[in-house]
Amino acid sequence: MKHSILTGLTAGLLGVMGLAGCNGDTKSTAVLDTPTSGTIRIGVDETFAPIIKSEVDTFQKLYPDARLQAVYQPERDVMQAFLDDSVRLAVVSRQLTEAELARFKSIQIEPRAIRIGVDGVAIILHPSNPDSLLTTAQLRGIFTGQLTQWNQLSPGNKKGEITAVFDNNNSSTARFVQDSITRGTALAKGIFASESNPALLDYVASHPNAIGVIGVNWISDRDDKGVQKLLGRVRVAGISAKASNNSPDDYVQPYQAYLAQKTYPLRRELYVISREARAGLGTGFASFVAGNKGQLIMLKSGLMPATGQVRIIDVKSN
Repeated sequence: MKHSILTGLTAGLLGVMGLAGCNGDTKSTAVLDTPTSGTIRIGVDETFAPIIKSEVDTFQKLYPDARLQAVYQPERDVMQAFLDDSVRLAVVSRQLTEAELARFKSIQIEPRAIRIGVDGVAIILHPSNPDSLLTTAQLRGIFTGQLTQWNQLSPGNKKGEITAVFDNNNSSTARFVQDSITRGTALAKGIFASESNPALLDYVASHPNAIGVIGVNWISDRDDKGVQKLLGRVRVAGISAKASNNSPDDYVQPYQAYLAQKTYPLRRELYVISREARAGLGTGFASFVAGNKGQLIMLKSGLMPATGQVRIIDVKSN
């Protein structure tokens, strides 16, 4: 059985070998690791902690000689560690920038990225908030400070001042909001960071006027008892890309099917980026996550895998 698993991983490496650059290795070359053994550090955007913890745990159970020391940090810190060669892999929701690519080129390293899935950014509210259907235009008004009171969204909403909260100022969700919702406009001064995703969920659950921004994978696995408990404490907003004349069907929650159909407006890609110049443990883990077993874990978590299909059933009432 172990031989067949190893054979499958070796075959999978053929499709991911592009992750290994043809130029010099990092300073960790002396570490004797293979695709299925050894010890390395990887950096993970903490908004993807639930899904990557599952991937790491499964990989290490299959390959007991492998030790992946995952460091979960805000995106900006992960990328700085990756540039400084403190981690071998980075799991983030963006590609490298031109400046980052130029930096690697200057040291003759050619990093490679592979898309491993589709996540999203979820908007969460207190369960008592009646305004659970929001447009991206309204979100832009909230995050830029043009909309500061809940009754500006609907006259009957008595929640008072809108309090918007992120997980961290350096997080990928904060960057996503500025890139995709405010379109480069600075975030309003009243917005604050809770410093972690669990703290963010706790804050929204205990403040009726709050609106929070969180990675979908924290709430996507509806079979997980912990996620079920979280969803009992907050409300996930439906989002419409249309600015006006919306029908209820235009508002979409970040379910797996809507990520697959690209109808949920706040989608984002998930990548593994490697600076490894040979087929080491980093390449082995990347191959696993991009392969059949890793993609099934992604599917089970409620996210959209990069490969494979999601079965969508249209149930129509008579």
